[in-house]
Amino acid sequence: MRYLAKQLAVGALRRGRSIQQFLGPATGFELPGIRYVEIRPAGKYELYLYCAEDIGHDQFFDVGEFPSLERREEDEFGRLIARTDEPEVALDLAKRLVGAATDRWANVGLMEVEYADYLGAGRPADAALDGYRWPVEADPPSLVSEGMWR
Repeated sequence: MRYLAKQLAVGALRRGRSIQQFLGPATGFELPGIRYVEIRPAGKYELYLYCAEDIGHDQFFDVGEFPSLERREEDEFGRLIARTDEPEVALDLAKRLVGAATDRWANVGLMEVEYADYLGAGRPADAALDGYRWPVEADPPSLVSEGMWR
């Protein structure tokens, strides 16, 4: 089973496990890129958006090793865009802010399989291999920086 049903995603978060979702290609950068999102249980549930340089190939799928396209000054890769007390709210925020699908969350490590499929399909710009359309890319507001997390 690649994807977690909503109750399994919530259960993973409650047990202290992060979940991730591949969002497809990142546009608007000088270099080709990909986007993915992660929810981390860290006292609260934190939502991170990653825009990474697409440097993968048929033997290199570890997207966590890809360099950031955003070249932020922060020590850690990824942009914290929301924080909340409840895992269900984190899932809803991911859907609202970056277009994450409720039924496409995976345990950490399985996103590399998603990326491998993306590579194998020739890096499609509009949809995954199974026909799932990539979420519309937009620069989400950072609820954290605006102090508006729940």
